[in-house]
Parts: sequence; structure tokens; C-alpha cells
Amino acid sequence: MLLDFENTMNIDLTNKKYLVTGGSRGIGKAIVERLANAGATVAFTYKSSDAEAQKIVEQFNHKVFAFKADISDENTSISLIENIENQIGELDGLINNAGITMDKPFFKMETEAWQSVINTNLNGTFYLSKAVINKFIRKDNSKIINMASVSGLRGSAGQANYSASKAAMIAFTKTLAVEFARFNVQVNAIAPGFIETEMTEQMDENIKKNIRQMVPARRMGRASEVADAVLFLLSPSANYITGHTLVIDGGLMA
Repeated sequence: MLLDFENTMNIDLTNKKYLVTGGSRGIGKAIVERLANAGATVAFTYKSSDAEAQKIVEQFNHKVFAFKADISDENTSISLIENIENQIGELDGLINNAGITMDKPFFKMETEAWQSVINTNLNGTFYLSKAVINKFIRKDNSKIINMASVSGLRGSAGQANYSASKAAMIAFTKTLAVEFARFNVQVNAIAPGFIETEMTEQMDENIKKNIRQMVPARRMGRASEVADAVLFLLSPSANYITGHTLVIDGGLMA
């Protein structure tokens, strides 16, 4: 019997305000929904899916706000934080979830593919974290959560750019945790394995079967399970957890 994590944890984020990047679909959408259901006010970014973003906003009636933005641009990221705080107030936490992949074998990988992935996944995380940190150190127990990947913990053929970006995010997480622990800012990372999203729904069934056979749990994870972990890390119960990378992979890395 599966327990309802959301009900058993009973985490209340009323009056808290968060930014989730890449929040219109997949894991990001699940995080936005989970935080809003816990009482938080949530801003999220998206890059292209206007209709999907609007559906989420309408679902939560003045608790969720969408911002179209390219976080790979530093000036855009700085303006984004200013616009969000003008609309909903100072943030209590940042969830750096937005990420892209441009997979190719290394000998075929163009410089543009390398730079695009690094710019969004790693540089975007840097820009936004830098934009919020001065205010975060003035508040008790502000939170930064960086969405890494098991690809940042192990080699992943065809993903030199993506794996490098995620490994760097994990190192970035540890460094910020050490620098800002004395200010009661907690910085953690989450490293999902294979997670069911809109993208995996389009996969060939044989590929999905092979993935399930790779995972000791014999299934892919659910986006809601990653969102549950984010919810916990944002809660007061996680105030002494910092610099940690939480792997959510059904035993893949065991």
C-alpha cells in the first residue's frame, strides 16, 4: 500500500513565496502544483508553452504566476527576479529546475550544443542564485534547490554537455551550502533518475521496457515523487540539511 506523502507530511507553506524555473511541464509543473497545494504563492518561468502555462495559472486562482523568460541570459534573469518580487513580494526560496538536453555522441557534438546546454542548465542557475542571494542571507532559512540529475553522478553516453552541466550544478550546490550555512540559507540538489514525463510518454515502448529493466525498482519514477522531495526540503524539517544531493532513482545508483 502506497502512503499519500502529501497528507502524511502535512507541510504547510502558507505565506511562503517561491520561484520554480521551467514550471510549465514535467517535473517543474509537479513542483508548482505541490507547492501551491501546500499553501505557497508560486511564480514559475516557461520559455514557449503559453497555453500550458496559462492553464496552471488558472488552476490555482491568484496563487500561481507565470513569467515567460530565457534564464540563460543574465540581464533577463536579474529583471525576472525584480519583476516577480514586485508582483508577489520577496522570495523565500528558489528552485532551479529549468534545463535542456541536446544529446549527441561527443565526436559529433557542436560547440553550439555544448554552450546552449551549459548556458541554460548551469549559467541560468548561477544568474538566478546570484540575483536572490543578497536578500536570502537577510532572512532565516531561505532555500535554494538545484535540479541536478544522476547523469551528473555517472557517465552518460551522448550527454557530455548535459552531464557536465549537472555535475557542475552539484559542485555549485555544495559550495553555496558551505558559504551560506552561517546565514541560515540551505542549498541542496536533487538528482532524479528516469522520471515519467510528457517526453517519456512519446518513447517507444521497447525503450521504456529496457529502462525499467535497468532500474532495481523496475519502474520509472513519477514527477510527483520529485515534487514531494522538494516540498520536504523547503519545510522547516529540513533546516539542518544543506549541501546534500538527494538521489531519486529507484536504486539505479546503488
